[in-house]
Amino acid sequence: MISIPSPTLVSSAKQLQAMLRVLLVQPAVAVDTESNSMHAYRERVCLIQFSIPGCDYIVDPLAIQDLTVLQPLFADDGIEKVFHAAEYDMICLWRDFGCKVRGLFDTMMAARALGWERVGLAAILRETFSVSVSKKFQRADWGKRPLSADQLTYAQLDTRYLLRLREHQYQELHKRGQWPEVREEFERISRVSSRNRAGITMNERNTEGFWRINGVRKLSKRECAVLRELYIYRELVAERIDQPISRVIGDGVLLRIAQRSPRVVGTLRGVHGLSGGQIKKYGSGILQAVQRGLRARPLVPPQVIRGGRSVSARYQALREWRKLRAQRRGITSDVILAREVMWALAQAAPTSMAELDSIPDLGPWRRTEYGEEILNLFAETDSK
Repeated sequence: MISIPSPTLVSSAKQLQAMLRVLLVQPAVAVDTESNSMHAYRERVCLIQFSIPGCDYIVDPLAIQDLTVLQPLFADDGIEKVFHAAEYDMICLWRDFGCKVRGLFDTMMAARALGWERVGLAAILRETFSVSVSKKFQRADWGKRPLSADQLTYAQLDTRYLLRLREHQYQELHKRGQWPEVREEFERISRVSSRNRAGITMNERNTEGFWRINGVRKLSKRECAVLRELYIYRELVAERIDQPISRVIGDGVLLRIAQRSPRVVGTLRGVHGLSGGQIKKYGSGILQAVQRGLRARPLVPPQVIRGGRSVSARYQALREWRKLRAQRRGITSDVILAREVMWALAQAAPTSMAELDSIPDLGPWRRTEYGEEILNLFAETDSK
């Protein structure tokens, strides 16, 4: 690992308050989080890293009872929070601690807007600052304690260079006249990431999540009922043993079991992807779930409501327009318009600039820059 000064560990409420006194007077703070999503049924934030010039902090949420004291820092528009690939981190911070992030700068989104070929943080640090970052701990269980010195250094590097990177990107964005566009996207990401609180128990969970499994709509009505019971069984097992659902039984395997609807253990051995160890652990529960599904009412897949053919046609036209726009600029398509914004446009079918004002998350810069093109595109599409 690269040799840098050790970070300041924050593992008590007193240390957290001391850190906040420093961070709350900064113009910008680099932030990242580490979670245990690959090692637990219900993930949680296990580390929060902060960096300012001359100092890196690593906060241990597993050692501090109350982290809601961070809310004012994240909510302060006057302190820029610099993340790399911010959306997932922001969702986690909102879910676990009720922290809404305002004043965002996302270095990955900025890299996309600038047309950089590689937008992963390790590649950017290597190419911009000649800093090599090991990928050794990408799949580490950050919920385990104690953390090694190498783990702490790995976490530290995720924020240590972000403020320098932000300054470099900010200058480039201003030079190219792209700052208003990118800032607007930062604001949209901030709003979207704090709209829902996740992290619910199985009793509160929407048990219809099995409809999102790839291939479910190819099943018969009876097989859909079986898949639903298998899905619920898997969730309960994963919650009980505190493991990600992917480590219990994969989606594809659940689908194949539903198609076979086996009655005896021997039939399970022919299911591709289901190991002998899984059959030994879960075979009885799988067969019971299959029986519940066979006795249940057959299920009809819910309609995907997107507004019919006209909405689909407008959305596809927008996708093609966005793709061409992005190609001309040498950037990725999502910099032009986010997919969710395109669906909102396609469903609303605005016919005037005034109607564009009501489109969720379509900011003023994009309305001015792209509004007339979108209206003309819709007029042409709807006339066909």
